[in-house]
Amino acid sequence: MPSERRLDLLDPTPFDWEDSDLALGLARTYRWGGHTAWTLPLSVAQHSLTVMHLRAAACKAAGTELAPLAALRELLHDAEEGLLGFDCISPLKPFLGDAFKALTVRLEAAVFLRYGLPQWTPKEYAAHKLADRQAAASEAVHVAGWSAKEVLHTLKITVPPLHEDPLQAVYGGTAWEPWPPALAGERFLTELHRLTALSDDGAR
Repeated sequence: MPSERRLDLLDPTPFDWEDSDLALGLARTYRWGGHTAWTLPLSVAQHSLTVMHLRAAACKAAGTELAPLAALRELLHDAEEGLLGFDCISPLKPFLGDAFKALTVRLEAAVFLRYGLPQWTPKEYAAHKLADRQAAASEAVHVAGWSAKEVLHTLKITVPPLHEDPLQAVYGGTAWEPWPPALAGERFLTELHRLTALSDDGAR
């Protein structure tokens, strides 16, 4: 790792990386196989921020607030991909088998332990997956260049794509445009530190 910590992918522990290592890994790990209609690929770091903001917006619309620890879990829902440096496209996953699944589960467990994340309840996971699919459908159209019809019939994502980019209201810029890796990593790390501090305060 850039921090000089060492991560054994086959036997990970929660002490094998710094927050900055994770942010960098997620900023340099790309969704959609690195293919986009833009100049830059879309990082998992940017996607993670999108999902977190979508969940927060859904909670707000329902008259509740997404707690800091729940928001942190949303932000880190793909953290193992940043440690692995690989976001497998969905059609390939069934061919990688149980060994690859076990590897990602071990990495995810190390992430949950390090950041004190609670396991998902069925209701929480369903809400998370809705936000994740909203993000995926929207990225497919606005980032990767699929049509809404292709998203439904080819990608089999039944959640309709959004028009408005939830990150534009927070960070400005052009809607749905992938960020440079350094910027994505910086924004992810800032949010990670903010939520970690809030979660720690809430636990006291």
